[in-house]
Amino acid sequence: MAERSRRPLFAAACAVLALAVLYAALVPILRPLDPSLVDFAMSRRPPGPRFPFGTDSAGRDVFVLVAEGMRISLGIALATAVSSALLGIVVGVTAGAFGGWWDRIAMRIAEGFSALPALLLTLLIVAMFRGSITAIVAALVLTHWTTVARAVRSEVLALRHAEFVQAARLRGLPPHRIIARHFVPVALGQALIGVVLLIPHAIWHESTLSFLGVGLPPHQASLGTLLSDAQTSILLGDWWLLVFPGGVLVLVTLSISVIGGRRQARTAAPEEVSL
Repeated sequence: MAERSRRPLFAAACAVLALAVLYAALVPILRPLDPSLVDFAMSRRPPGPRFPFGTDSAGRDVFVLVAEGMRISLGIALATAVSSALLGIVVGVTAGAFGGWWDRIAMRIAEGFSALPALLLTLLIVAMFRGSITAIVAALVLTHWTTVARAVRSEVLALRHAEFVQAARLRGLPPHRIIARHFVPVALGQALIGVVLLIPHAIWHESTLSFLGVGLPPHQASLGTLLSDAQTSILLGDWWLLVFPGGVLVLVTLSISVIGGRRQARTAAPEEVSL
């Protein structure tokens, strides 16, 4: 019954995410915008038929800017989530499969990264390479891989003494074959959940970094830079410069979180889903 009641919410989240991805992918192609062009005759236009999201102080179409910003923010978040999952798989599988000294060292390293303030660490790294997308992704990966590593290690530890794993050892299969055949498929399932759940988290972190002025440069559209530009414009009454980028940010991250939460619930309790 609980599963059925959540289906409309899940369907709505999928629809919102699909529309957002199409919006971010197609609008910048169909309506390319040069960020260096300035048209003060069209500046600060409120939303209307010609400009659905209005224009900014430079006369640029906010509808296109939000699409470009969401495409960049989603790209950074996806790269962060996939890289974090891959690193987490490598560390978690090897730590759980081999155990011993490597397990202890790997988990102490994970605990060390988890103990560090994530935002401060990312601010420090990104500030050293200001405006670099690679630095943003690397900083976010360093602060997000530990969750996947721990989840994967727990699953591998639960399988180490399973009968089919013991049978594989008795048949003389080398450790790398056992890892590839029995441990990696379980790790991929946990990593997929981790990727989905890390994407909204990475979007918020990237937006925060760009909002604070240490992420992407101001001339490069992202949800964070658009919200940063809206700080002064909102005082002049240009509410649309805050509402539309902020609304898109909230809708996209909430929809991904709903999808990821349902995936996690189905994995944790498959017997409830089948009812």
